[in-house]
Amino acid sequence: MNLKLNEWIAKHYKNNSQKIRVMSENWTEKSIFCPNCWSDIKNLENNKAVSDFLCEKCLENYEQKASKHKFKWKVISSEYYTLIKRLEEKNKPHFFFLHYLDWIFSVNDFFVVPKYFFVTEIIEKRKPLSSNAKRAGWTGSNILFSKIPNSWKIYYIEDWKIISKEKILQKWKKTAFLKNIKKDELRGWILDIMNCIES
Repeated sequence: MNLKLNEWIAKHYKNNSQKIRVMSENWTEKSIFCPNCWSDIKNLENNKAVSDFLCEKCLENYEQKASKHKFKWKVISSEYYTLIKRLEEKNKPHFFFLHYLDWIFSVNDFFVVPKYFFVTEIIEKRKPLSSNAKRAGWTGSNILFSKIPNSWKIYYIEDWKIISKEKILQKWKKTAFLKNIKKDELRGWILDIMNCIES
């Protein structure tokens, strides 16, 4: 697996965040398989609400966050009300997290957090933009990353080390029991228990 992001494909973009989005999504589509069924994933069209990739075989979808900083406390996410609504849907996405080293544009960490762990309690509402802002009233959100247990982060790459496919799928299967839990309140309770154990 090549961990280098392709800088050439983003040469026409001037905005750094757009460059990283294009480079990171291109890398993920070419390098990452669906942990649910081993199949390839496809990059969806731009501006798809809280969804970046789709597995055309099992129809699981994925949202991706990329950052030059390690994922530790909070992760800036999308518009708050859109995200909350999306997380309440049956086909809500799993979440990919890509940490890259910006001085060489190389992937340092890549992991997936299954959607079963994404309950509304880990989403923080940010202050709406002021009336003077271009998008006045727009309300962003943060993913409270510190509330997600480490044991539920399934790594493909950790500190430049590529994890075997077998280990990824084995860990994914261990979380599958949460598919059958319908109530977010119970998932939230399990999340709290896991965080207590890790503490």
